[in-house]
Amino acid sequence: MPGSGAAPSPAGDGRPMRRLVQRVSATRTFARVAPHVVPALDRAVHRLTGGKVLLSTRMLPGLVLTATGARSGRPRQTPLACLPEEDGGWLLIGSNFGRPGHPAWTGNLLKCPEATVSWRGEEIAVRARLLSGAERARAWRAALAFWPPYAAYQARVEREIRLFRLERR
Repeated sequence: MPGSGAAPSPAGDGRPMRRLVQRVSATRTFARVAPHVVPALDRAVHRLTGGKVLLSTRMLPGLVLTATGARSGRPRQTPLACLPEEDGGWLLIGSNFGRPGHPAWTGNLLKCPEATVSWRGEEIAVRARLLSGAERARAWRAALAFWPPYAAYQARVEREIRLFRLERR
């Protein structure tokens, strides 16, 4: 787990399909297409299953973050891949699929760190904390061990990818 220095192992780790998905997800084409397709499919399936299923969790654990919009003040729901931690929290990686700007949800958490997550059908109140320094470095190593395409995303952008730890409130 990220907090312990050991990366979690998702179901199917090492299988050919997982390696193929990792290769595809590291491409620039995926970065252009996925942000328009993956979240929309995840939102629809999440809604239809009463918050119990996200399609993207076939490859990575996922949750739906509900954060207050930094500009609008309205609730904003975003399906996200996550790294569950041993203490019951989560690590979120603001990769934006390797696109130039920070994803909007990261700005929302910076302005208002109190949020909720839908995790396996349960709504959980959380507080987000932007990681920095040695803590960020440890979390980044865990993220790369868990999902190597994050390295390709970071290599494509000049910004430092934001990492957040979500802790239960």
